[in-house]
Amino acid sequence: MADLSFLLTELKDLKTRCEKVVAGSTLVACVPQVVQVKISRTEFKELTAHFQFPADYPSSPLTIELKSKPLDFKLLQGLEKVCTDEVKKYVTKQQVMPMLLFIRKFIDDNPLCVCRGEVAHIQKNLLEPGDALKLKQKTSQISLTICGGQYFIKMLFTVPDLYPLEKLGVECVDHNFPELFKQNFFGQCVEIARRCVEPPLRKNPKAPPFQPKPSLQEIADFLFTNCVKRYHKEPCPYCKNQALPTNSKDIVKDPKADMHVERVYCGHIYHHKCLDVYMKTPPFAGGKKCLSCENRIYHEKWSITPDVAEARWAHKQAKDRELDEVIDFLQ
Repeated sequence: MADLSFLLTELKDLKTRCEKVVAGSTLVACVPQVVQVKISRTEFKELTAHFQFPADYPSSPLTIELKSKPLDFKLLQGLEKVCTDEVKKYVTKQQVMPMLLFIRKFIDDNPLCVCRGEVAHIQKNLLEPGDALKLKQKTSQISLTICGGQYFIKMLFTVPDLYPLEKLGVECVDHNFPELFKQNFFGQCVEIARRCVEPPLRKNPKAPPFQPKPSLQEIADFLFTNCVKRYHKEPCPYCKNQALPTNSKDIVKDPKADMHVERVYCGHIYHHKCLDVYMKTPPFAGGKKCLSCENRIYHEKWSITPDVAEARWAHKQAKDRELDEVIDFLQ
């Protein structure tokens, strides 16, 4: 049978000390049937702890249940299990306050708990043999290495304390892609992170109010699906041969070389020579369309209007005819 005198003393102590001792805590309920405390570090790092006293308390440990809207359910399940083991250390003693301090310390020591669901998505749905994901709780960083064929990129994400209200830090640590590819990958990642926390400059009056949202999963999906796992085996739409060399050491760096790889606005890649020939061959009406997706091709090296392109082509054809006539005459 529960020691009622002991229990009442502990409840009184909680009412007096809980919110002073446990940072970010709010005592919601404190009665012999249940103690309920909300612990909050940020809007997205908060949970409610429910404690129930067994019939022979404090000779037996508390029953602990954790609930949270922002935190991942499996994370809470794991923390509940850890708490169940930890509370056994305090049998015959007051148990609620030590467990509240333990839970608060867990939140403080594990800043990446706020993105546990996104990390689980990467681990379950994206990682393949050769890829690597490492969590650095002390620095609140996530290291992600993604491989595709003999190509790779290593990214470092810094998760701010107020994530996802604050922008995710993005850094490219290492890679062996062509430099322009890396710049595009990195630029798109930074843009996704920005777009998730900053409202659009042009507001759609029919759109719901802007709400910041997590960006780690969206960035990871982009890097895996649209970048690293894609480009190492993607063919040039014009010649149908693999665009990038199989070995990253054979990357052509001369931007005017025939086999230099160009990336157009829609994301598809061409050999420089293939794209040059295609862009200078009719039809030109409406602009040249990508041979893979039929979106209009935009590239700073081929930025002339369709009319100018057609005029240049016609001029070249006329020149070729004149040259052929001269050759025929001489023969």
